[in-house]
Amino acid sequence: MSDQHQPDDPTTQHPGADAQGPEQLEHPGRTREMDQQPDHGEDSYRGSGKLDGKRAVITGGDSGIGRAVALAFAREGADVLISYLESEESDAQETRKLIESAGRKAVLVPGDICEESHCQEIIERAVSELGGLDILVNNAAYQMAQEGIAEISTEQFDRVLKTNLYAMFWLCKAAVPHLKPGGSIINTSSIQAYQPSPNLLDYATTKAGIVNFTKGLAQELAPKGVRVNTVAPGPIWTPLIPATMPAEKVDEFGADTPLGRAGQPAELAPAYVFLASQESSYITGERIGVTGGQPLP
Repeated sequence: MSDQHQPDDPTTQHPGADAQGPEQLEHPGRTREMDQQPDHGEDSYRGSGKLDGKRAVITGGDSGIGRAVALAFAREGADVLISYLESEESDAQETRKLIESAGRKAVLVPGDICEESHCQEIIERAVSELGGLDILVNNAAYQMAQEGIAEISTEQFDRVLKTNLYAMFWLCKAAVPHLKPGGSIINTSSIQAYQPSPNLLDYATTKAGIVNFTKGLAQELAPKGVRVNTVAPGPIWTPLIPATMPAEKVDEFGADTPLGRAGQPAELAPAYVFLASQESSYITGERIGVTGGQPLP
């Protein structure tokens, strides 16, 4: 595929599960440690000015879907702040290079979004260093597969909810006063919100909450001209997968989709660009599923 505009066979344009291998990484997982590297659009995403002059915040922007979105936003003309855990500094620096190679400004803010004060700092840094805020992408998430509810500790449950739900609430609360008409909030939910896997009970619960939160906040902010939408990925090949799933599950990850493979981060980015751009001006409170054909209600 030369770029995202060129037609290709979606069943074969990226490697299938057999090419992924049963690799295992320590959490949170780093891109450079993966045997089968994800495609973030480094060689394929071509921008067309859809986000010229915009200022964006992307949580979890160091790797996976967040890196692909940061790359696409930059190539579409946006300056980008990415937030990430301090342990993911090496991945964050690679994302910085991709943003700056597109001629855009990159701001890196390491820290833990489980803390409300850090979420407030992220927005403050965006406003001061980017000159304002137009787009907020709540993408960072935590998951850890367990055999069942008995294996989910209160500590894990608390971390999942704080990373996936509390942080989104804190970031939106801090961002809304700075968003002007035409602004956009995009939350990453999941197919897990609709088809929960028993071994991801806590994670799936938060993803369902994100869908509901998105619909409610969209109604509140619509009169202000600020849109709120969500992207619901299916199985996407990122460092989080080999870092949080058993090796035997990694080996078959995505093989049960109608397209027969896991998706790549680069295949998510255009959905975020669309929802951030003027092309989706009459869309708010909605969900875009990127699931490889797995049905969503």
